Amino acid sequence: MSQTQKSIAVLTSGGDAPGMNAAVRAVVRAGINKGMKVYGVYRGYNGLLNGDVEEMNLRSVSDIIGNGGTMLYTARSEEYATPAGIQRAADFCRSIGVSGVVVIGGDGSFRGARCLTNAGINCIGVPGTIDNDIACSEYTVGFDTAMNTAIQMVDRIRDTAQSHDRCSVVEVMGRNAGYIALNAGIACGATYIITKEEPFTVNDVIAKIIEGQKSGKHHFIVIVAEGIGGSEQLAKEIEQATGVESRATILGHVQRGGSPTVQDRVAASQLGYYAVDLLSKGIGNRVVGLQHNEVVDYDIQEALKMKKEFPHDLYKIANEISF
Repeated sequence: MSQTQKSIAVLTSGGDAPGMNAAVRAVVRAGINKGMKVYGVYRGYNGLLNGDVEEMNLRSVSDIIGNGGTMLYTARSEEYATPAGIQRAADFCRSIGVSGVVVIGGDGSFRGARCLTNAGINCIGVPGTIDNDIACSEYTVGFDTAMNTAIQMVDRIRDTAQSHDRCSVVEVMGRNAGYIALNAGIACGATYIITKEEPFTVNDVIAKIIEGQKSGKHHFIVIVAEGIGGSEQLAKEIEQATGVESRATILGHVQRGGSPTVQDRVAASQLGYYAVDLLSKGIGNRVVGLQHNEVVDYDIQEALKMKKEFPHDLYKIANEISF
């Protein structure tokens, strides 16, 4: 650790994700174990602008590893998006002796971390988002819990769909990425999965349902990624074309909450610890991630430029076994 880097801070930014608390816990305890002061920053970058911070100790993060949401809260900050706001945040960090910040969130949070690093405060990004859309990491904290929540909800909806010979169109989260839709769709045996990454028409969906009817199928599940939307209209068109009573359900923010799974707790702990280790060496402007079950790190600018390849082969499998 450099002679000047004795204090670090941790904040959560962007949409909350199950496992964020586990990451906060890892950062606090790893930092204290390395002899640092660790500050918790409340409500994202706003906390750096408003001085909303608290020095953490080992007991500050007791019993949070299984809690959903984020104990540090999260918020958007228009002021931080300005050069003056960034400078003010950096000046506040220096005023309390903080020379490194762990930022837990998604791409937008990492852009903020890059700006803060450029202002002289080393930052490390930890990918925490249910959408699993951070390109430099094969896995993001919160994804597994969100998928499990989605399939639990769909399984319940299926009970009613089966009882009434219905088609249930279920919209899951994923505004810009279809990973939740794809994996939840496979796991619940959806008849059709709709994501922005794969071309489709309403007629394609209807044809698949009619094909299922011919083979004796009477109830259907269609999974739609949030970024596609239009679930209510799709349900109407399915009913008109097939004669199958169809209902739409938008799962919404229920997918963000809940106790994190083992995978999310472990991944968050790994990534949080690794982030502190980098800061302890005076290294900043990095994003940590998981590749082939190993923790890796990338320059933030490089990480933001990377594109994540959608698993088209997995989508093909889903389509071919969904009759």
